Amino acid sequence: MFKGSMVALVTPFKNGKIDEAALKSLVEFQIISGTTALVPCGTTGESPTLSYAEHERVIELTVKLAGGRIPVIAGTGANSTEEAIMLTKHAASVGADASLQVNPYYNRPTQKGLYLHFKAIAESVKIPLILYNIPTRTGVNMEPETFARLAQIKNIIGVKEASGSLEQMARIRSACPKEFLLISGDDALTLPVMAIGGVGVISVVANIVPKEVAKLCELASKGEMKKAEEAHYKLLDLVKAMFIETNPIPVKTAMGLMKMIDPEMRLPLCEMATENKEKLVKVLKEYKLI
Repeated sequence: MFKGSMVALVTPFKNGKIDEAALKSLVEFQIISGTTALVPCGTTGESPTLSYAEHERVIELTVKLAGGRIPVIAGTGANSTEEAIMLTKHAASVGADASLQVNPYYNRPTQKGLYLHFKAIAESVKIPLILYNIPTRTGVNMEPETFARLAQIKNIIGVKEASGSLEQMARIRSACPKEFLLISGDDALTLPVMAIGGVGVISVVANIVPKEVAKLCELASKGEMKKAEEAHYKLLDLVKAMFIETNPIPVKTAMGLMKMIDPEMRLPLCEMATENKEKLVKVLKEYKLI
C-alpha cells in the first residue's frame, strides 16, 4: 500500500491563510501524475508553523480530496508525546490511512525515550505508523537497534529514513522484519535506497515533477536498474536545486515560478536569496519547467 513515489506535499498559503483551492489543484495534479501516496503536514508542509486547527484542516481536506484514490499518510509527529497522540488520533478519525511520525525534536530523547514515545503513539491508534528519522533537523538519530524493537509493534510498519547514511539504512533493513518498509527520505538517494531493499521515496521534488519520480520508482521496483539509473541522473540537478536553501523554500519558490501556487511561506522561512533564486531559475529553465 505504501510504496513508490509518495509526495511530501507543500502547504499552499495565500494572504496568511491556507489556500484550499490551490491544495485541491495540487492533490489532483499528483493523483493524475502517478503519485502513490500523499503526505501532508510534514517538513515540506511547514507543519511547525501551522496552528492545531490548520494542521487538522489540511489533513482532513487532503483525505477528502484524495477520496480514497490514493492513501494519505498524515504528518502528525511532535516533540511532545501527548501532542503527537492528539494529532494522530484526529488524523485517524478523519480517515487518514497512516501517520508519519518524526523523531521528537529539540528535547533530544535517549533511545529508550524514542522507543517509549513511539510505542505510546502506536498504542493510542489503530492506523499504521511510519517513523521519520531525520537527525539533521531533530538533533537525534534513531539507531537500528531501536528500529528493531519498534518493528515488533504491530502497527509500526516502516521508516522514512533521512539520515543520509546508506550503511545505517542497510543495518535497519537487516535488523527489522522483511515486511518493515524502508522508504527514502532523500530524493538524491531514492535509487540507492531502493537498490538495498527500499520500497520508494517520500519526495520533495515530486511536488514539481511527479511523473518523473514515479517513473524512477517504478523502474527500480521492477529491477530495470539501467533505466532507473538514467532516470536518477536525469533528475539529479533538479533535486540538488531543491535544497539550495532550507526545504521547502526552493520547492515553493519553484512552484510559484511555475504558476502552481502562490510561493508564500511563513516566518522564520523567507524569500530566497537573489543569487540562489537565479540558480534555481536557471535549472528550471534547463528542465523546461518555466
